[in-house]
Amino acid sequence: MIRVLVVDDDYRVADLHARFVAAVPGFETVGIAHTAAAALRAARRDRPDLVLLDQYLPDTSGTEIIGALGCEVIMLTAAGDAATVRRALAGGAVNYLVKPFTQRDLADRLAAYARYRAHLDGSRPLDQSAIDRAVRLLHQGDRLDSGARKGRSAHTAGLVGDAVRTAGRPTTATEIADRLGLSRATAQRYLADLAADGRVSVRLRYGSTGRPEHRYSWTGDPAD
Repeated sequence: MIRVLVVDDDYRVADLHARFVAAVPGFETVGIAHTAAAALRAARRDRPDLVLLDQYLPDTSGTEIIGALGCEVIMLTAAGDAATVRRALAGGAVNYLVKPFTQRDLADRLAAYARYRAHLDGSRPLDQSAIDRAVRLLHQGDRLDSGARKGRSAHTAGLVGDAVRTAGRPTTATEIADRLGLSRATAQRYLADLAADGRVSVRLRYGSTGRPEHRYSWTGDPAD
């Protein structure tokens, strides 16, 4: 279980983010803090694995305490200026999500963070390809729909990607189309884009009619 500390000066927002965390399998909220000082105390007391950190805190900015928290940090903030983003990343934040965002936006990033942690579990030495994969895994949840081709819907691209990722087994364009209410041709176009990007693998399988059928499996990133 990945232990999470939520830090936000707004009580309602902090509670909402805590509920978002609780809805993601493998994560639990171990504390909520509303100031930088309270966040530092909670981090020492509760020893979270991850802090979801706001920038605008009443006593100091979130970027000022990243290094003192003693764990990994994802920034959840309305601050979208380049200087703050640079300070957060230079300070050690592993991801940065600008408010307002949806529950799915946060869930995608948390799931990617969990895959990243699992990949780096243990003390085995890592070669460059393993390190490169860890970096890709960490950002796998960052707007899966952002790579939509010209003339495609970014929203639909994200839905198709999610449908393959959550299918739990190799799936077909027909199954994706039925699940999302799309035409088979539309599903096929978006699946072809994902395959070209290396996010899905494709295998041919002959069905009961003897005709070959493409089956798609989620990979998330091009193979190492």
